[in-house]
Amino acid sequence: MTRLRIGVVGVGHMGRCHVEKVAALREAGARIDLAGVVDLDAGRAGEVAAAHASWAAPDAAALFRESDAVIVAVPTLAHHEIVSAALDADLDVLVEKPIAHSVEEATDLVARADRRGRVLRVGHVEWFNAATRVIRSRVCAPRFVEVRRLGPFPSRGTDVDVVRDLMIHDIDILQQVLGEEPNRIEALGVPVITDRVDIANARVSFPSGCIADLTASRVSGAPVRKMHFFQQDGFFSIDFLSQRAWVYRRVRERDAWPEVEKERIHFEPEDALLMQLRAFVDDVEKRDAPTASAHSAVGALRTAQRVIEAIPPQPELG
Repeated sequence: MTRLRIGVVGVGHMGRCHVEKVAALREAGARIDLAGVVDLDAGRAGEVAAAHASWAAPDAAALFRESDAVIVAVPTLAHHEIVSAALDADLDVLVEKPIAHSVEEATDLVARADRRGRVLRVGHVEWFNAATRVIRSRVCAPRFVEVRRLGPFPSRGTDVDVVRDLMIHDIDILQQVLGEEPNRIEALGVPVITDRVDIANARVSFPSGCIADLTASRVSGAPVRKMHFFQQDGFFSIDFLSQRAWVYRRVRERDAWPEVEKERIHFEPEDALLMQLRAFVDDVEKRDAPTASAHSAVGALRTAQRVIEAIPPQPELG
């Protein structure tokens, strides 16, 4: 069996993380190699390549010629251009979320991958968080979902609004768990530091009757990444940061007032980014549903775009 050569396009913060995971998976015995890296900043590419005994390609086309698959971690506005070129070079692709800047671009990428029979996976990494994996198999017909994804202003990822930057993680999880997209959306948002929305709240209703309240902020203090599913027999709580989960159930003794029993769900924390890479390599090897992740990602982007469109325009100040 030949080794899968994986190149990384863009070695900023997330790109470096992807390079490290490729190297770690290779060291763990996976039949993969780091084919090389490329970045608009040639010095940065050279530094990352040297740290991993790899090659800094002069441009993406050169890297594509030496790769079987690529991980794309460039700014969102460049996703369509880079991923299209990679697919046209008959490469399998893992691209950071959101899949593209617009639903139209995203739909084109999926169609292109389908035509060429290539794998197209999108980096919605929270789906691989161990807490998510444990809870999603237990949630059944939730009626209400509450989500808070808050954090301080980042030094990266601000080429898109906070909905496509942060809230889209939770939109993706919700839609995969429920198996549907919302039929009604109400939203509010405020640009605080950038000229795009930096804090947003959305109340989304689904055809099944489930209602979700989602808040995403990149202008808050301490980071918070929590999701709560409420259903008839109790509720489940996920803390993405600590990778912990709990179940709360109603307990009622005969002739006594019902109480709520809290139980910690025990499991081993996992490296979500590494698990995502494993899933990508498995996709490439098996090729049984090459664009399943991409189709889900298009749905998440479509809802994220609807949230942004539902935010009323800001009044003029002064």
